Amino acid sequence: MLSNTKLHQKLALPLIILSQLLGTSLWFSINGVWLPLSAEQQLTESDLGALTLAVQLGFIIGTLTLALTGLADRYRASQIFLFSSMVGAAVNALFILTVDIASIAWLLRFLTGLCLAGIYPMGMKLVISWVPRYAGSALAWLLAMLTLGTALPHLMRGITLDFSWQIPLLVSSLLALLGGLLVGWLGSGPHLPATASAHTLRSGLRALTRPKFRAVAVGYFGHCWELYAFWMLTPLLVLQPLTALNLPLSAVPWLAFFIIAIGSLGCIGGGLLTKQLPGLTVARLALFSSGSICLLYPLMTELPAWILFALLLFWGLTVIADSPQFSALAAHFAPKENVGSALAIMNAIGFSLTLPAIWLTSNLWSIHNEWVTWLLLPGPIIGLWAMRKLSA
Repeated sequence: MLSNTKLHQKLALPLIILSQLLGTSLWFSINGVWLPLSAEQQLTESDLGALTLAVQLGFIIGTLTLALTGLADRYRASQIFLFSSMVGAAVNALFILTVDIASIAWLLRFLTGLCLAGIYPMGMKLVISWVPRYAGSALAWLLAMLTLGTALPHLMRGITLDFSWQIPLLVSSLLALLGGLLVGWLGSGPHLPATASAHTLRSGLRALTRPKFRAVAVGYFGHCWELYAFWMLTPLLVLQPLTALNLPLSAVPWLAFFIIAIGSLGCIGGGLLTKQLPGLTVARLALFSSGSICLLYPLMTELPAWILFALLLFWGLTVIADSPQFSALAAHFAPKENVGSALAIMNAIGFSLTLPAIWLTSNLWSIHNEWVTWLLLPGPIIGLWAMRKLSA
């Protein structure tokens, strides 16, 4: 029989990956039930943008707080993950009771974002603590689970169409709680590397003075500008081809799920491609591909609906495929003595840029519809320009 330590070692990677999937189902839980929720509460696309922004803002503040105060090093990653999952599950469920009070609903989504800062970043730390030799490939898997977790609320809505919108929200809370309990049982591993005693804003910002790190960081910033706004827009983008095919609105969550979830294959496939191509090349290809669809999609809305769905699927596949590569490249080019601070600053700035992108596209959707995707185009263009002279 295996001892507890050996059993944990054997199960660590699949359990962490599964827990990441379950925990990140909280991220877009509201988006997954948006159509019935907005119809019941008379909400607009601007309201959707505001609630999505609340999560993003909470995540940014939570990530910076954990990284720059040293709290992430003061407590075990498994403890932070468990606590964040429990609180995140609770505030996500409480949204049901306060949805008609806009300020409290917004606050609860903000708190959900804070909790996600203790789930998503802690996943990689847990991997390093248990199986450091698999850290590189696990990064692609963890981001794949983030993508699948983002899509999960749409799947849950599709499965529960005969039930009220509250049911998928409760299910996502239960899934997050289960993910936290799994990590709590697993605990932190024995291989956690020593970290600096203090992370400072100055040391993180200093990394941006390095040309290669700065080039990767700006590429990542462009990626972030596009990514979360696209995920937020996905249920809206499927409406036009759906109408053209005379399909019922009940198909929206299923289509949104597949378009977002296919990005998990993009993450894994991008990781496999790095065995033949440099990670920098993979990142450029993905950013160029998704940026091209940003440009072309509004010009192609008169094409047959099946072509539009194929384009959206390809967009979903490529829009996240570069993310693991950006993280790996940034860690490679960051100052070795301040890798943690450099990555924290890069992530904080990147996620901050999702705020104006989401705000602009959600507020202008009712006026310009699919043409708002052109507002996402500067992200890929600036990202590719910044990396034009970079070599791995």
